[in-house]
Amino acid sequence: MTMEEKTYTTRELGRRFLRYFGPYRGTLALDLTCAALTSVCEIVLPLLIRQITNTAQEDVALLSARMIGGFAAVYFVLRIVDAGANYYMANIGHVMGARIETDMRADAYAHLQQLSNTYFNNTKVGQIMGRITNDLFDVTEFAHHCPEEFFIAGLKILFSFCILARIDLILTITVFLFVPLMTIVCIRINRYVKQNFARQRQQIGELNARIEDSLLGQKVVKAFANEEMENARFAEGNQEFLEIKKRTYRIMGYFSTSTRIFDGLMYLAVMVCGGYFLMDGKILPGDMVAFVLYVTTLLATIRRIIEFTEQFQRGMTGIERFLQIMDADIEIFDEPGAKELREVSGNIRFENVSFEYPDDHNQVFHNLYLDIHAGEKVAVVGPSGGGKTTLCNLIPRFYDVTGGNIFLDGRNIREFTLKSLRRNIGMVQQDVYLFSGTVYENIAYGKPGASLEEVREAAKRAGADEFIKMLKDGYNTYVGERGVKLSGGQKQRLSIARVFLKNPPIIILDEATSALDNESEYAVARSLDELARGRTTLTIAHRLSSIRNADRIMVLTEEGIVEEGNHETLMEKKGMYYHFYEMANEWK
Repeated sequence: MTMEEKTYTTRELGRRFLRYFGPYRGTLALDLTCAALTSVCEIVLPLLIRQITNTAQEDVALLSARMIGGFAAVYFVLRIVDAGANYYMANIGHVMGARIETDMRADAYAHLQQLSNTYFNNTKVGQIMGRITNDLFDVTEFAHHCPEEFFIAGLKILFSFCILARIDLILTITVFLFVPLMTIVCIRINRYVKQNFARQRQQIGELNARIEDSLLGQKVVKAFANEEMENARFAEGNQEFLEIKKRTYRIMGYFSTSTRIFDGLMYLAVMVCGGYFLMDGKILPGDMVAFVLYVTTLLATIRRIIEFTEQFQRGMTGIERFLQIMDADIEIFDEPGAKELREVSGNIRFENVSFEYPDDHNQVFHNLYLDIHAGEKVAVVGPSGGGKTTLCNLIPRFYDVTGGNIFLDGRNIREFTLKSLRRNIGMVQQDVYLFSGTVYENIAYGKPGASLEEVREAAKRAGADEFIKMLKDGYNTYVGERGVKLSGGQKQRLSIARVFLKNPPIIILDEATSALDNESEYAVARSLDELARGRTTLTIAHRLSSIRNADRIMVLTEEGIVEEGNHETLMEKKGMYYHFYEMANEWK
């Protein structure tokens, strides 16, 4: 199931999110204690005013400076406590929310590292980025305010009801009858708010993906003079986002209006019923004042909850989109009892291997057999779509076979941990990926923590040291995003240096020179020959001139391996390899 397909109930979202409070139970408990203390002032003030008013109504002479001063002193102390509690909530409480956000982002990132190529093939990077950045920004406020707001609201409603019920139960019930009605209306409207916030998140993810796609392909956009088309496509998505927000705010408008109507009805109930009760002498003027003050406090609390609703729904939507990442299936994983792969010779065997891509069920192999001996240089050629790159991806388990087995040194590769298996395989691909950083950092990626001398030695063996020293800052030169400041040949030699530094016993070269010019190809080919020396090497190549010296060449088609032998043997057969080779010479 893709992450867009999975939805959750509010209860499930809350239950799954609760575990992130676990490490901060002490902080949360103190935060809620502070929240309770901040509520004391609002709960006590109407009682003090009621006492003063009723005393004055009974006999103003009973009012004394000592009484008023005592009440003032109590209220002043409560305000000092309120200020300290509020500071803790605003500071430490928010930090707790930020820590929870950080924990969730770390979990999401770690989970993403375990997901297979299939997931990333079917999910836009912009959507993923939105989920682990923007969507989790709102979780900080949600994690902090959600427990606080509902805890405070619960306290105020409970204590207000208890205090007012002691004054007059009938008037209290009359006023509080509106609370469940307001709650029902809010819950019904909230469902639509949540749906629209989810659409907002989805659409902003689409916008992110569109922006990323356009900016990364800006050279193509300019080459085809399609700036206006890109602007139009972006404007369409941007306008759709605006329409979603307009619908959301229209629903929020209904929400706000309905609560204001209930506000008026509650004040009206106090005014009418309280007035009649005063006439009948059932309550005193101070009681009436207390009712008005408590209703004001109650309505202020409800308004805060209403204002928090938007933040609540943003937070719940962010949690839902986070869980959609966390619940994405890990398809490639360590089998129970998997062991570390050590002392690799490099014998690779495909035995009755079948494979189809899990997302579209496109079958690539069926009952494929292949043996690669330790230290052997094997090249694979064939038409596009024959499965050459897929063959490379199966050895380090970027995908798992759907039938048969792959063995390394006589043991099924599933018996080894993924990390140790991949640590012993070096890959050089046509599409070189360099990280945004320095030359040194990109080479050292092959062996984290490598010294500058180790990096230089790897660069020399890859034929890269000479051009690196000519760069402005040498090994400290910033290569730009995806290495845009370097040529194709330079980037490829850095990727080879990275593998030299890794020093694996098995090398996979996936069309490593096909995108290079002749001069760069020659320089890189020398580096690859050096890299392959003494290692089991599997080379995928379009340029057949680069594999003439391979120990064995195999022609792979949709029918499997149809030809096998060295260059001279296959040329003598005058079969498919001969046809490819002659056709390549004609194009020169």
